[in-house]
Amino acid sequence: MRQAIIVNGVPASGKSTVSARLTQALHDAGVAAVPLSLDTIKEGLFVHVGTGDREHNRMLGRASYHAIFNMVAAFPDWLVPVIDAWHGFQPESVLRDRIAHARIERVIELWCRVTPETAAARYRARTAGRHAGHPPTSYADELFELTKRAKPFAIGPVVEIDTEKPVDPQVLDEVLDLLSSATLQIPPGGGT
Repeated sequence: MRQAIIVNGVPASGKSTVSARLTQALHDAGVAAVPLSLDTIKEGLFVHVGTGDREHNRMLGRASYHAIFNMVAAFPDWLVPVIDAWHGFQPESVLRDRIAHARIERVIELWCRVTPETAAARYRARTAGRHAGHPPTSYADELFELTKRAKPFAIGPVVEIDTEKPVDPQVLDEVLDLLSSATLQIPPGGGT
């Protein structure tokens, strides 16, 4: 069964930290997991395509999102993508279309829960060290409001994680249990 993990949450909700910890935990458990980050791809595009206004940033985000799922479509079934993105930046129908295109049969969603205050403060704190193509510090006010209404898509099982605390190893174990509850086609040697 083709499975994927989406690490979802508003910007500055701790997705990158959760993705890194989860990917390591999956590797430690013998699962062949591949981390894929929307921002990593988008920042590469900034270098070659350039930065621009908010709509340009959104266009590059859509292109990066499309590229991620195109890569996943080419993966063997036993490889588990860990897709780190604010998936809510587009309608749910886009995610569903990308999932279908990539032939993903089951999605496990990690929802990175954070308060509006923390998301806005984290965003303000990190803008100085981020690529100039990302929205400016003033986006923190918009993010504050976005965080109040953001919620998981719940296309498949959802594991919520409070990213204002250290990552709880039990949450990672829950994801492993969800993965193993489906039939995985792992090649000999655990996919390594």
